[in-house]
Amino acid sequence: MRKYLKHKAYINLPMLLRVVGWLLLIEALFMAVPMTVAIINENESFMPFLVCMGITAGSGALMTLLRPRSRDMGKREAILLTGFTWVILSLFGMLPFMFYGTHMSVTDAFFETMSGFTTTGASVLPSLDNVPKSILVWRCITQWIGGLGIILFTLAVVPMLNTSGGMQMFNAEVTGITHDKLRPRISYTAKGLWGIYAILTLVLIILLSFSGMRFYDAFCYGLSTMSTGGFSTDNGGIHDLNSLYVKIVMIIFMFIGGVNFSLMYHAVTGKMKGMMKNTALKVYLWFVLVGTLVFVIDILIGGKKLTVADVTIDPLFQSVSLLSSTGITEPDFHDWGSLSVVMLIIMMLVGACAGSTSGGAKIDRFVILFKFIKNEFYKMMHPGAVTTVSINGRGTQTAVVNKALAFLFMYIIIIVAGGVLLSQMGLELSDGFFCALQAISNTGLGSDATGVNGDYSLVSDGAKWLLSFIMLTGRLEIFTILLVFTPSFWKK
Repeated sequence: MRKYLKHKAYINLPMLLRVVGWLLLIEALFMAVPMTVAIINENESFMPFLVCMGITAGSGALMTLLRPRSRDMGKREAILLTGFTWVILSLFGMLPFMFYGTHMSVTDAFFETMSGFTTTGASVLPSLDNVPKSILVWRCITQWIGGLGIILFTLAVVPMLNTSGGMQMFNAEVTGITHDKLRPRISYTAKGLWGIYAILTLVLIILLSFSGMRFYDAFCYGLSTMSTGGFSTDNGGIHDLNSLYVKIVMIIFMFIGGVNFSLMYHAVTGKMKGMMKNTALKVYLWFVLVGTLVFVIDILIGGKKLTVADVTIDPLFQSVSLLSSTGITEPDFHDWGSLSVVMLIIMMLVGACAGSTSGGAKIDRFVILFKFIKNEFYKMMHPGAVTTVSINGRGTQTAVVNKALAFLFMYIIIIVAGGVLLSQMGLELSDGFFCALQAISNTGLGSDATGVNGDYSLVSDGAKWLLSFIMLTGRLEIFTILLVFTPSFWKK
């Protein structure tokens, strides 16, 4: 065994644990928000959250006391830390679900928390009627934290990581085919992105408050909408409000959540030209319009008595919700027809722009795929031609193209493998594939086994653990997680 370990590369484990400790302290601070809600609400007890805060903060404080010989972190430490962090924070984040209100099992609590942090929005709760408000707030907070990224938030608030593998951590977590620093120091980049994210969330909460919605509901929907997570505060969701104003506001901010935040940062700093020329953003906008048109056609084919909103706002809302991976569905979606179901699957698979809070394989990669295929057809007729995949008016490196194609290939493999495994765990084969797709795309819709507006309490424990792993793999874009399981990762 010792001989085997000598051939393994050194991993700076004390430094990894120390960073995780800082993250746990931050998570404990976020727990103060639902604890405050419990204090305000006389029907709830704040003690369970106080205990969870104490356990989380105590564990984090012990880890921060570690004094590593070196603060250096390379690419492997960054990759390992990224996946390790999401699991650890989910393990501590599930404590409120176990100790208070819902009293979930370990499996259900971990599934619910991982679904929150990955902004998937799938839930094991059959009903929200008797769930304490503090727990519902905590669910939405987990989505908001995970929306832009746990590691990215840490880079913004822990300055020591700026020179300690910060860029590697940034690349390991932030979604996209390429990663551009907005500022010379990675901590400034993280602060800039999180600043925009926080401001947009605040604006959304204020706008929702003007609808007559209680501030508690506006706060929760603001967090879950901006993160494109989709958790709700009651069984009927926003549709019970029957408010066009709320739907229009949410359409705007769900769409924004699907836009690359780096583009928005450049736009805020006066560099609008990059946003206007961005290929993925243009395709994203066209995809929303095409999806809306398909839904309208399918609704009209149904021939039912319709209002203006039924063929305008509702299909637009559904299109943006699906493409941004928010996953909120219209109550009568099942009546829209088979064409809508096909479009639903396509939108879940594709997702919105890279660098956003949305899930899916990302439009950017599909743009590369189709341009690559177009070039291959051209070269069949002109064998001597030299072609390149052009994105945003510039040629794309071959390595970037190859990585995008490999990602899409792995994405399909995981859906197929996940669907087969889930079918062996009690689900119908079609339901297994659908659940695997919604998990890796972080969309959170149900299948026939759970119902679009249902829950995952009917799924076996083994299936919940598998889906949790697929959700994490999808959120961290496959390579960051799967690379840890390869022998080459642990060799020098």
